Amino acid sequence: MLFYWLKVHRRKKLLTRPFPLEWLQAIEKNVHLYGTLTEDERSQVHGYVQVFVAEKNWEACNGLTMTDEIRVTIAAQVAILTLGLPSQYFDHVLSVLVYPDTYVAERETAKVGGVVEVGDSARLGEAWYRGPVILAWGDVLKEGRGERRGHNVVLHEFAHQLDMLNGRDVDGTPPLESVDQDRRWTEVIRRRYRQLVDDCELGRATPLDCYGATNIAEFFAVATELFFERPAVMKSRLEDLYGMMREFYRQDPAARERMPA
Repeated sequence: MLFYWLKVHRRKKLLTRPFPLEWLQAIEKNVHLYGTLTEDERSQVHGYVQVFVAEKNWEACNGLTMTDEIRVTIAAQVAILTLGLPSQYFDHVLSVLVYPDTYVAERETAKVGGVVEVGDSARLGEAWYRGPVILAWGDVLKEGRGERRGHNVVLHEFAHQLDMLNGRDVDGTPPLESVDQDRRWTEVIRRRYRQLVDDCELGRATPLDCYGATNIAEFFAVATELFFERPAVMKSRLEDLYGMMREFYRQDPAARERMPA
């Protein structure tokens, strides 16, 4: 109880601080999704960034120098992911490790109780159960700026962390609100996953990246990327999947795309 009170008190204190101009400039330059938000949503992002940056242990790897720009660019994208999920600061993620670019590590595969990763030996990111999130800054920056629309390694890896909130099973199902929602989620996600596998095997065009055909956990992470990065495309071509993602994330990014500038 005391620990919880101290955490809440610390967060309230962080939220009273003015948002640094340099941080705002970094977000405006590096996070294209920020430009689609309302003023109220942007204010929520600012508060989230202040807490997330302060609470995580940020480690630069392979010669990279850790900067506020790196911290804030990553934190702002996590903030957008969780806008509809109250107080989801990923308390179980203590550290964020950042490499300068694609890095090489011993090959693993996604499995129950194991690690979930992007790529093979050359990786863009990893998400560990009750462990760190690892990211490649070069890809964070390119995708954050919208240079690879439909792809976002920060959203991908933190979607895995949402998946892991149910426990060590990484099964493409984050915590849901009801038995009915779980039933509908399972039906839609698994049907669309099987369709993606078929499409990729047969070389058919699909808005979802074929990395999502690796397993159901990767499918959820890839679908999350598309939901935020190309929501209108997802809604028009995968309406049932879009509806389930909208219900879980409590956001409607396709509506933001239609908002006047």
